[in-house]
Amino acid sequence: MSRKKIIYMCGSLNQTTMLHRISEFLPEHEHYFTAYYSDGAERVAARMGILDFSVLGGKFRQQTETYLKKNNLNIDYRAESHDYDLAVVCSDLIMPKNLRKKKMVMVQEGMTDPENIFYHMVKKFGIPRYFGGTATTGLSDYYTYFCLASEGYRNLFIKKGLKKEKLIVTGIPNFDNCKSFLNNDFPHKGYCLVCTSDSRETYKYENRKKFIERAVSLSEGKKMIFKLHPNEKTERATKEINKYAPGSIVFADGNTYEMIANCDILITTFSTVVYVGIALGKKVYSSFDLNELKKQLPIQNGGKSAEIISRVCLALIENRPVIEKEILRDVGKFDMSNLAV
Repeated sequence: MSRKKIIYMCGSLNQTTMLHRISEFLPEHEHYFTAYYSDGAERVAARMGILDFSVLGGKFRQQTETYLKKNNLNIDYRAESHDYDLAVVCSDLIMPKNLRKKKMVMVQEGMTDPENIFYHMVKKFGIPRYFGGTATTGLSDYYTYFCLASEGYRNLFIKKGLKKEKLIVTGIPNFDNCKSFLNNDFPHKGYCLVCTSDSRETYKYENRKKFIERAVSLSEGKKMIFKLHPNEKTERATKEINKYAPGSIVFADGNTYEMIANCDILITTFSTVVYVGIALGKKVYSSFDLNELKKQLPIQNGGKSAEIISRVCLALIENRPVIEKEILRDVGKFDMSNLAV
C-alpha cells in the first residue's frame, strides 16, 4: 500500500505526547504535526493574544512547538502543505474547516468537565462548543471514530447523545500504565499532594481560599505538597498557599504523576490526574463523585493504548472495517488485574 499522509492536531503537552506515541506505531506512513489552530474570529483572537490561556496560544502552544522541534517531527502548522488522508486529534471543541471532511480519529485526552448551563446551551442553541468546556467533547460528530479511555466513558458519551457506532474503547496513552510511575526518583514520600486547577485563568469561578483550607483539613497532619497547574499564575497561587497552608512545599513544574505515586493522599478538583491516584490505590478526594470516577477509570493495559489506537487509524486508512474485538485481540486484551482498587 502506498504511503499515506497523516496530520496530528496537537494541543496541550499531554495531547501532543499522546499523538506522537500513536504515530510511532505507523512507521509505514508520513506524519505531520500542527499546534492547535482555528478559523474565523477565534483565529483573530489567538493572533491578538487574547486566547493565550488556551491551547490556541501562549504557554500551551509554545510547549507543543518546542516538543515537536526537539523530537524532530515534521511540522505543518494549520495543515496547509498537503492533502491529508487522515487526521488524528484529541479535541473537537474547535474544528478547523480544512479537517472537517477528512477521515478522522479522535482520542480522548482525559477527564471531561461537568455539564453546566453552557453545555446545555451548546446542545440546545448551537453556541460554539468551547463555551461548554470539555463537557462538550464529541458533540461535533466530525470524527469517524472516537477512541475512549474506558467502558464507563463510553456509557457517559452515549448518554450525551454521541453515536454508539463511532465509540471504541481503546484506553488512552499517558493514563494506561499508572504503575510505571512508581519507579521514580522524586525525593519526597508519604505526604498529602494537592493538585490545583487553572479555573481562574480560564475565566471560571474558584474559591481558592476555601479549597486550600479544605485541603489542610483533609491532610491528616501530613506534610503538604502543592503541584500547580501549568497554566496557573505561579506567584499569585504561591502567595495564597503560603498564607492559608504555611509550611507547604509548592512546585510549579515537575512530573505530577510521579508525585502522585509517592503520596498517601491526593486532593484535586476537576483534574484527570485523579485517575492516577485511583489506579494506584491512593486516598483520593475530588470534586467529582468517587464512585463515578472508578467506573470511568482509564483501562490499565500496560501501555498498549497507543498501539491499539494506531490499529484503528490503519484500518481507516486502508478502508477496512474497524472491529473493536479484533483490534483488542490482535494487540492484547486489557488487563485490569494490576489495579490497586
